[in-house]
Amino acid sequence: MEIRPILSAMLRNKTGAVLVVLQIALTMAVVVNASFIINQRLEKMNRDTGIDVDNILIFQSWGFGDDYNHEASITRDIEYIRSMPGVIAVTPTRSLPVSNSGSANDFRATAERFDENNVEYPSVNANTYVWNEQGIDAVGVKLAAGRSFYAEEVQFRESRSSEFAPVTIITKDLAIKMFGTEDALGKTVYDFFGNAAEVVGIIEHMQGAWIDWDELTNVIISPGVSAGPFIRFMVRTEAGRRDELIAAIEEQLPKLDRGRMIRRVEPFSDVVRHAYSRDHSMTILLLSTIILLVSITSLGIIGLASFAVRQRTKQIGTRRAVGATRMDIVRYFMMENWLVTTIGVVLGSILALAFNVWLVDTYALDKLDWHYIPLGMLALWVLGQVAVLMPAMRASTIAPAVATRTV
Repeated sequence: MEIRPILSAMLRNKTGAVLVVLQIALTMAVVVNASFIINQRLEKMNRDTGIDVDNILIFQSWGFGDDYNHEASITRDIEYIRSMPGVIAVTPTRSLPVSNSGSANDFRATAERFDENNVEYPSVNANTYVWNEQGIDAVGVKLAAGRSFYAEEVQFRESRSSEFAPVTIITKDLAIKMFGTEDALGKTVYDFFGNAAEVVGIIEHMQGAWIDWDELTNVIISPGVSAGPFIRFMVRTEAGRRDELIAAIEEQLPKLDRGRMIRRVEPFSDVVRHAYSRDHSMTILLLSTIILLVSITSLGIIGLASFAVRQRTKQIGTRRAVGATRMDIVRYFMMENWLVTTIGVVLGSILALAFNVWLVDTYALDKLDWHYIPLGMLALWVLGQVAVLMPAMRASTIAPAVATRTV
């Protein structure tokens, strides 16, 4: 099939063809970049936290009574929770992983802060937590090496301070950044003030607090119980028993101590879901935009093809009269649409790259993966062919006699 007659016919209705080309180009630019961003958001939301998210419940305890005793209250709560059927482990904690809220400090592998030339030794920023001896089991992380804390290493802290316990557990990623290829187990970690702690355990993988932080897996844990009167608890349960334990804790725990308030007893998965709520909303918004644009573009292609069929009834009938088959007519319109779509996707590819450059410069997003360009082109080619199929089939049903009566 020659392309020149098709181009000649298209030029007789330049306005419609140009509008569809621009529509396809705009759709290509937006869909490619939106798909790239959606994929990034999905990968981000589906990252392995290293935590047993689905089997953990959390709650807050606030002491308010004049005779409130923080240590006695927490000890009583922990003993009661551990005795509940279905509980694997429980730990008090000041902050929660994957919550976008927490604290971080700088840590070094050397006791001295400055060298002989007064140049500061490199430090690594890490998210900090204070857990008891059941903390590792309560959060559901796995140790790659070493051990959990001993009960005698867990001390109640009188006040919020930078106190650094003599032992610590760190993540494998933090160990690599601090000690390189050396075995970090048994090594000493120093905080900003030069306080030392021996590494007694290394966590295989764990995410910290801030989901957008480049150092998300830099985590360091100290043994202890943070000062009150506010404290959180993380309780890990047997599979399938989380919700029943939420109800039981909500009902029974307030009775143990009237001098403190229990609130926000909820699944830990709700905290994680809330942390990623903006990413989830962005994904839904972009997906809706893609569906809308693709639908509008499909209607534009159908409209252009239907208009061409009405305008060329005589031409189609004449071609049928001189021997063109129904399949020849279908191929004609399919080829015409393919040419329009090709011009659109080529222009759209350039526009997509320019749009991505603007997004990178303005919003510091990642550069577009080039694989999305050919995938976008292929998707729009298929879309164009599917959209034009019905008008093309309708054109193929025009009989030579009907076309003659339109003269």
